Amino acid sequence: MKKQLLILSAFLISMTIFGQKNEIKSAEKAIKSGDFATAISSIKQAEGLIGNADQKTKAKFYYLKSMALYKNGNGKNVDAIASAFNELVKFEKDSKKLKYTNEINVLKNALIQKTAERASENYRKAAESKDPKDYVNAAKGFEQVFALSSTDTTFLDNAALVYYLGEDYESSKNAYSKLLDLNYTGIATEYLATNKQTGKEVAYPDKKARAMQLKLGLVENPRDEVKDSRRELIFKNLAQNYSKLEQNEKAFETIAEGRKEFPESYSLLIDEANMYYKAGDNEKFKEKLEEAISLNPTEPTLYYNVGVMNMDQGNIDEAIGFFKKSIELNPEYADSYNNIGAAIIEKAGPIIEEMNKSLSDFDKYDKLQVQQFEIYKEALPYYEKAYELKPDNINAVQTLMGLYENLDMQDKLTAIKEVYEKLK
Repeated sequence: MKKQLLILSAFLISMTIFGQKNEIKSAEKAIKSGDFATAISSIKQAEGLIGNADQKTKAKFYYLKSMALYKNGNGKNVDAIASAFNELVKFEKDSKKLKYTNEINVLKNALIQKTAERASENYRKAAESKDPKDYVNAAKGFEQVFALSSTDTTFLDNAALVYYLGEDYESSKNAYSKLLDLNYTGIATEYLATNKQTGKEVAYPDKKARAMQLKLGLVENPRDEVKDSRRELIFKNLAQNYSKLEQNEKAFETIAEGRKEFPESYSLLIDEANMYYKAGDNEKFKEKLEEAISLNPTEPTLYYNVGVMNMDQGNIDEAIGFFKKSIELNPEYADSYNNIGAAIIEKAGPIIEEMNKSLSDFDKYDKLQVQQFEIYKEALPYYEKAYELKPDNINAVQTLMGLYENLDMQDKLTAIKEVYEKLK
C-alpha cells in the first residue's frame, strides 16, 4: 500500500510540474504574439501550481506575469503591474540570481516616468477645473508612482495632499498615515544650477549629474538647497482628514501626537484651538488661544479671537482690552473697532433694563437715559472707524443709524441712511 501511495504522489507531482511548464509556455507564446488576454489567463492557471516550482521556473513565471500585465507599455492597471514588477525583483534579490531584474528595472523606470508625467498633467487639469474628480484622478497617479518605487515617498506625499483637494478624505488619511509609519520627513537636498542659455533654474537628481553639466559649461551658479521637514504639516493634514470624516477623537489624538513631536508649533496649536471651537468647547478654545499668544505675541487675530471669547462669557472689560491690543498691532483691524463699540454698548444693557422699570418715574428715567447716551457717545467713534475701514459693512451702518438717531445727530443720520439704502 505504501508503495502505491508513493507512486501516486510522484505521479501527482510530475503532473503539477507538467502543468506549470505547459501554462508558462502558453503564456510565453501568447506574449510574443501580443495576445495578452490569453497570456494572463495562462498565468492565472499556473499561479496555483507555482508554489513547489524550482527557482528558475518561478523567476520565469514572475517575469512572464510582469510582461503580460505590462502589455508592451500599454497596460492600464499600473497597481497590478507595479506589484508584479516588485514581486519579481524581490524574488531574484532573495534568490541572488538576477536574470530578469535589469530588464524589468528599465521597464519600471520608463513606467514611473510615464505615470508621473500623466499624474502631473492630470493635476494641472484639476487645478484649472477645480473638479474633485480630476484631483482624485491625479492623486491616484501619484500614488501609483509610489507603488512602482517605494523610495519615491514624495509622490505619496503629493497623493495625500491631492486626495484631500479632491475631497477623498479616506484615501488622503490613509496616505498621510502611511507617511508617518514610514517616518517620512520630506527633508531633501535639491541640487540646482542655472542654464547659461535660457537663464532658467535646473534641478539635478544628484551632484554627479550637475557636475557633468558644469564641466561641459552648460550651466553655472551651482547651489544646494535643503527642503524643510514636512512632518509637522503631515500631522496637521492628517488631523484635518479625521475631522472631515467626523472622527474627532482620532483628530485630537493626531494633533496631540504632533504637538508632542513639535511642542513649539504655532500652526498645530491653532488647529487644536479650532477643533475645540468646532466641538463647542469655548473654554478650551480660549485657553488654547491664550497659549498661542505666548508663542506668537504679535499676531492681532489671536487677541481679537480671545476678545470674542471674553465677550461671549460676559467679560466686557477684558474683551475690550484684547480688542484694543489687536488694534495696536494692526491699526486697520475693522472688526476689532466694531467689537469694541459692541462691547461698550453691552454696558448699557443693565441701564436700559432699569429704564424699562422706571417708565413712571420721569426724573429717574431721564437720569438713566443720560447715562445711556454717554455710553453711546463712547461707542460711536469705534463704529465710525469700523465703517471708515469697511464702508460696505451693513451691520456697522445699521448700528450707526441707531446711534445717530438716539444722539439726535440729524445730518449724520441723513447721510448714513443714504449709504444704507445703497447697501441693503
